[in-house]
Amino acid sequence: MTSLPRLSPDTLGRLAPGLGAEVSLPAEFDRAAAPGIVHLGIGAFHRAHQAVYTERAAAHAGDERWGILGVTQRSATVREQLRPQGGLYGVLELSEGATALDLIGSVRDVAFPGEETARVLSTVAAPTTHIVSLTVTEKGYRRADGGGPNLADPALAYDLDVLAAEIDGRPSDDNEPSRSASGLLLRGLARRHRAGGTPLTVLVCDNLMDNGPTVERLVHRILEVSPAAGATSLLDWIRTSVTFPATMVDRIVPATADAHRRVAESVLGATDAGLVVAEPFTQWVIEDRFAGPRPAWEAAGATLTDHVAPYEHVKLRILNGTHSALAYGGALRGYATIAEAVADPELNDFARALIDEDAIPSLADTGDIDLEEYRESVLERFANGAIGHTTVQIAMDGSQKLPIRMLATARDRLGSGHTPFAIARAVASWMLYVHATSEGTLEVAGRTVELDDPAADRLALAARGPLDGLAARMLDQSGVFPEDLAENLVWRAAVGAAVRDLRAGAPALAGATS
Repeated sequence: MTSLPRLSPDTLGRLAPGLGAEVSLPAEFDRAAAPGIVHLGIGAFHRAHQAVYTERAAAHAGDERWGILGVTQRSATVREQLRPQGGLYGVLELSEGATALDLIGSVRDVAFPGEETARVLSTVAAPTTHIVSLTVTEKGYRRADGGGPNLADPALAYDLDVLAAEIDGRPSDDNEPSRSASGLLLRGLARRHRAGGTPLTVLVCDNLMDNGPTVERLVHRILEVSPAAGATSLLDWIRTSVTFPATMVDRIVPATADAHRRVAESVLGATDAGLVVAEPFTQWVIEDRFAGPRPAWEAAGATLTDHVAPYEHVKLRILNGTHSALAYGGALRGYATIAEAVADPELNDFARALIDEDAIPSLADTGDIDLEEYRESVLERFANGAIGHTTVQIAMDGSQKLPIRMLATARDRLGSGHTPFAIARAVASWMLYVHATSEGTLEVAGRTVELDDPAADRLALAARGPLDGLAARMLDQSGVFPEDLAENLVWRAAVGAAVRDLRAGAPALAGATS
């Protein structure tokens, strides 16, 4: 059997003439040109979303300024995937009965801060860099329960000590690795300030409510409490020269499996270590508040607007909230994928009830968005079995996701005098999922599922024990629920009743203590 060559600019040059119409080629730019964007957290989502828009925008305008230096977080894996390929990779779009492979060349290189922090900092400081973007997930910002910086977090505390030394010009190692995304961002901003202070845009692309301004407040607060003598000067510069636009991002990007790689190899004729998988649908809404130049993302289909909030609220409460609800409910029934979960008539009815009875009534000022049409498009996307989006992947990090995706809806419904029964059922599913994974009784697709959450130890401690008291323990001890919601008697009764109702229909709870 002849082994396939690995994707690279040279390989693609040889293969391109024979590729079929299902393969889209990348734009031809000078890959040695300085990048205009530094992206922190270059995982699968960024490569399937913002990098695709950037590729298409640069190609439309013939603008070579917008190459991306991707920055990994915890390991060098993505660097080892993409650097030998010259940054090239494919986005495999899968739907029922259709396959397309979009080759992307907007990533010029990938740096691993564990070994290349100095390079990351110098690139953020370079005047040719105009944007620092981020997809580091909700937990990556190291926030405390109230939303401010978690100064007790060891990784963030370490980074802030290094930052203080750098701000005040005390001797430090430029290559000292940052241990948090927030710390790396702040060190990059400090370096840019010292290098002349060219204006910069920080573009947050995570599923945080009011994401850009939220991170802006986080950055300000860290510098306000910093002991560094020069922190005030840095903060003044950030307030006048750095913008943090809000964004809303939407695309389903499942984990890449060997079966996906085989499909891509069959149409490309080469191996692609950096392959990512995505649904055909994609959306990006961006607040038009930039400190300097930006790509012509609107030419690639992005929406530039002064008001991101309506899009953000609709997406977080309808799509993300329902996605998480189906993940927990589906996993408890043993379903491996979201498509299997939404095909279950009871779970499909539950998803519709969550949207119609709680999410939509909680939404004000949604502009011209047709919410019923949006509901149907969301459920249709969830039913796309070709992408294989797993329940366990969506279920991770629930302690970070629930406050944004579900609890805000619950508070709004309670505040308007209504009991959010569907949201209570979704939260009860999460509680039972935490219980089952903590007890080691949850099996999905033949394997035992472990709890994957930054607060796993605390959640497991609250969840273990008789199911009869599960709702009360989780409301009181998990650290997830704000005090006003945890103490609301209507809410407590609804969640407790939902836990009792769900127990009988969850195979993972068979034989569990009562």
